Amino acid sequence: MSILEFEKPIVELEGKIKELKEFSKSENINLNGEIQELTKRLESLKKEIYGNLTPWQKVQIARHPHRPFTLDYIEMIMEDFIELHGDRFYGDDRALIAGLACIEERRIVIIGHQKGHNTQENINRNFGCAHPEGYRKALRVMKLAEKFKLPIVSLIDTPGAYPGIGAEERGQALAIATNIREMFSLRVPIIVCIIGEGGSGGALGIGVGDRVLMLENAYYSVISPEGCAAILWKDSSQAPLAAQALKLTAQDLLKLGIIDEIVPEPLGGAHKAPQQAALNLKEAILKNLELVSAVDLDTLLNRRYQKFKNIGFFKDKEKGYDGESLLKTDNFRTFERRS
Repeated sequence: MSILEFEKPIVELEGKIKELKEFSKSENINLNGEIQELTKRLESLKKEIYGNLTPWQKVQIARHPHRPFTLDYIEMIMEDFIELHGDRFYGDDRALIAGLACIEERRIVIIGHQKGHNTQENINRNFGCAHPEGYRKALRVMKLAEKFKLPIVSLIDTPGAYPGIGAEERGQALAIATNIREMFSLRVPIIVCIIGEGGSGGALGIGVGDRVLMLENAYYSVISPEGCAAILWKDSSQAPLAAQALKLTAQDLLKLGIIDEIVPEPLGGAHKAPQQAALNLKEAILKNLELVSAVDLDTLLNRRYQKFKNIGFFKDKEKGYDGESLLKTDNFRTFERRS
């Protein structure tokens, strides 16, 4: 069982309740009052801890090995899943799933990153870090979706695209850039949801959509907190500070206009009650699919383009576009364009 550091007081109290119940049963002593009192204290402690998580603690929950992954959600909320393999150029990447499925009798194309629940599975799935053939496979299947007029659901859960030499030699950056470009012009509705880790270009490679959703304890960032800390402070142990500065939580990103909706999770994270987390995700997907499917395609594509175009603004000192009034709000990020 994987216990996070901040969860230890909860686990200790759960242990005491279990001991009391076993003692009560073995000695035939009525301790219901004491047990009920400790149970109330446990519920209060859970709400206090999980209701005030720091960004770094949310990153830890997003990386929990028992958290549901793409195939888990497919099994829990979709039917008739048929996985499609290969990019027709090099091979099949098991870190990225793509295929056909039904959700509430609605036919869709599903794509998503896939991690493993144990070491061997993670090795087979490359820890959810896709190679260029994974992104090419995703694009091939998305093109099929466009051909057969099927909406696309994309589930993001990756630390980032695989940065190895082989991946770079086979065109990792080009594969991701091509996906981003092509997803803007796909003439079908696209729903994106970050279900765990949303790391850098690895996430963006399947991250362009009409609606971008995010699970409550997921994170979405241009770099991992450890990577950011190593660059800024030459010390990866400063990751909690970096996580705070990166504004990578669902709550921060909703304020910044990067995502459109937060999907609630069970108390303590999706791994605590996977079925409930899956039902919440299913409800959000269906609701947003209905929302975007009601829009004609030309308008939908224009809105998709404008949605991403309007994230942030450029600061150009030479032309006087300083955006000083916007800097006072939480809804914009500043990008300084250097000549």
